[in-house]
Amino acid sequence: MENRLLTMRNSVGQLGAPGPLDPGRLARDPASGLVVERVLALLADLAFEVNCQVAAAVLGERPQTHAAALGAAVRAGLIDADLSAALAPADGPHYVQVQLYLDTEPERVAAVVSAAVAGYQEYVRLVAGWTAATADR
Repeated sequence: MENRLLTMRNSVGQLGAPGPLDPGRLARDPASGLVVERVLALLADLAFEVNCQVAAAVLGERPQTHAAALGAAVRAGLIDADLSAALAPADGPHYVQVQLYLDTEPERVAAVVSAAVAGYQEYVRLVAGWTAATADR
């Protein structure tokens, strides 16, 4: 789990590294939007793996979807329901929103990325705390 958390920390940091993702930047450098979309997909996949690992260990469950894994993470005490909702927005996963907005509404990309960064920073913080607390038992 530590390797996944390290990758998540680094990935969240990389999302802010390219600078502002305004429509002009995305038009001049279309690869930047694609890189951001892929990093967001990686974060979602890593969170899914962590959530599944915790669900198996604590609840004896094996979630099959990202939504089910987030629900299991809440029930296991890994994260709270508000964070679960932030990581699974009603409009679809952050990376899917970025895919769509790159083509249709590039001015919305920065807000999606900002929300994802905030959510995954909190996720990494909570998982690291949970891991440390359970290791002490």
